[in-house]
Amino acid sequence: MTAERIAIARRRLGGPGRFPRAFWLAAILVGGVALVLRLINLGHPPQVMFDEVYYANEAQDLLQHGVEWNPETMQPEYVVHPPLGKWMIGIGEQLFGYNAFGWRIMAVVFGVAAIVLVMTATWRLLRSTVLAATAGLLMALDGMHFVMSRAALLDIFLLFWIVVAFNLLVLDREQRRARWLAAVETGGKGRAKLGIPWYRIACAISLGLACGVKWSGLWYLILFALAAVVFDMSARRSAGVRHWISESIPPAVGWTLAIAGIALFAYVNVWWGWFLSDDGYFRHWYAATHNLPHDRLIDPLVNLAHYHDTAYAFHTTLDKPHRYQSWPWQWLLLGRPVPFYWDPNVSCGAPDCTAEILLLGTPVLWWSFTPALAALGWLAVARRDGRAWLVLAAALAGIVPWFQSMPEHRTMFFFYALPAEPFLVLAVVYVLGAIIGAPHSARRRSGAVIAGAYVLAVALCFAYFYPIYAGTPIPYSDWLDRLWLGNRWV
Repeated sequence: MTAERIAIARRRLGGPGRFPRAFWLAAILVGGVALVLRLINLGHPPQVMFDEVYYANEAQDLLQHGVEWNPETMQPEYVVHPPLGKWMIGIGEQLFGYNAFGWRIMAVVFGVAAIVLVMTATWRLLRSTVLAATAGLLMALDGMHFVMSRAALLDIFLLFWIVVAFNLLVLDREQRRARWLAAVETGGKGRAKLGIPWYRIACAISLGLACGVKWSGLWYLILFALAAVVFDMSARRSAGVRHWISESIPPAVGWTLAIAGIALFAYVNVWWGWFLSDDGYFRHWYAATHNLPHDRLIDPLVNLAHYHDTAYAFHTTLDKPHRYQSWPWQWLLLGRPVPFYWDPNVSCGAPDCTAEILLLGTPVLWWSFTPALAALGWLAVARRDGRAWLVLAAALAGIVPWFQSMPEHRTMFFFYALPAEPFLVLAVVYVLGAIIGAPHSARRRSGAVIAGAYVLAVALCFAYFYPIYAGTPIPYSDWLDRLWLGNRWV
């Protein structure tokens, strides 16, 4: 290979970067702010709110019985979500007791960890500490993430494992491209010693664990498996492999199957409490329905498959109307937020007071997502930038699949969009980076002012809505002032 082609390969393939000290300082600062905000008055309200009535109790059941349990009938409880998210909630209950702080603290821990991981992913994609800090700050100051990371619901844990998998996917891309570059520089003649892709294996495990919280993690499993294939093809092409398409097909098929298999193995293992217990729902279904004295060797997996078949039927026929349900097209518009808590009998120094916890994204941030996605799509085409395509696809993967359930009128809620939020924020940050421009561009100062003004507007908006994110007693008139879309937010 000529020196010119080696230089081109170096430019295209690059290599993994090391986080600068400034990044870690920013991560500590942003993570610290997010943590403090979420810990303040975490035990309020002291009773369960919204779906905590299910998951806080089921987490306690897992600690006591290994499976979900009905204390009234003293029989196993039938539930339709996998157990991992409830095990994660149960860690807090084991450490701090069965109380509001105990069943919410793990949501805080993993919610803040997800913010820092969004920062690491942003830096690896954009190589900018400023943009990484901006991404973390926008996540920290978002109302939806704030409320969900202070509640014992499953979605914040789903978000965490998806962000972990995304980081590992990006690391796998960097590692494999670096190995292809080493092959080019040493005259590998189109062959690279890729070794064992531990990051890819870990990514598949994380995706299996995401599905072990909620099945909607499956969309990211599909997307990231496809992304790994595209990354490999791109690396071969950049390394100068002549038949890069045909040579990519066999390993692409192999790795797609491997990722699916590893993820499935990780997913099945989150049911360990069910496997080890004789009390799990459908645990001995086949033997009982066929009058067998005991399970066959394969029956635990057969019974688990039957469990999943009935759970899938439940999910696909869930059409019971709910006052706070919403459709996917409403999510980015904040068309129907979800009240988690409401108490009109509070004191605040005014004649009429109220306290509410409303699952509502910070409006300035969420209403910028749609134009940011449009701009990101344009930039992806104009710049031919794979990073932009990846972020766009990941953002849409958290929302678009839900549209298939609309004809069946499946009951859906705004917080189903939570896994898409890190990538929606990345879309905003990518566009802000384009506005700021290159380090020595003429528009950099004005672009930085625009970006700074936007982040300040998000921060001020979050501060304004903070009372109805945290359940702070305020005058009734102040509460009404915050209902910008009127009855849609009641």
